[in-house]
Amino acid sequence: MGRVVIAAFEAEFRRYRDLADRAAAQLGWDDLREPLHPEVNSIAVVMKHVAGNLRSRWSDPFTTDGEKPWRNRDREFVDDLPDRDALDEQWRGGWGTVEAVLAACSDLDLDRTLMIRGEAHTLALALARSLSHTAYHCGQIVQTARVLAGRRNAPWRTLTVPRGGSVEFNASKGFDPGAPSSGGRAV
Repeated sequence: MGRVVIAAFEAEFRRYRDLADRAAAQLGWDDLREPLHPEVNSIAVVMKHVAGNLRSRWSDPFTTDGEKPWRNRDREFVDDLPDRDALDEQWRGGWGTVEAVLAACSDLDLDRTLMIRGEAHTLALALARSLSHTAYHCGQIVQTARVLAGRRNAPWRTLTVPRGGSVEFNASKGFDPGAPSSGGRAV
């Protein structure tokens, strides 16, 4: 009962959550609610949507459709959260839902069928779609946070390898891109 693929999904969901968390943590509540343009969602609204999507898709995924009757997707795009604590509670709830499902699965479950909006998906396909959707929105969160911090001339803590820092980063990891590959397995 291996967990190689499931563990990879867990790691990638964690990675994108961490990026979004660290970006949002650099902003105050008012900045989280500020859209870059009237036709663009604020970070808070994107976070609310991601949370709602994850909660709906991954609550009882093998026994109920992923588009739950209690979900109101359109309301996810309305900025009506009273404060950051309410946003954080929804955000944690969405992520906790997918994390709990992944923790209970093994690679043997990847071909299990689940339904999303009446359409059959394997768990593998549903996870790939969910991860892609979530990563897309986490990228929006990071980019918007960076722009808002720049508008305020606020300090920004880089979330990945800093611009111009690839050589130093690789060296810190003991990696030489010019060295021949060992062809070994990842661990």
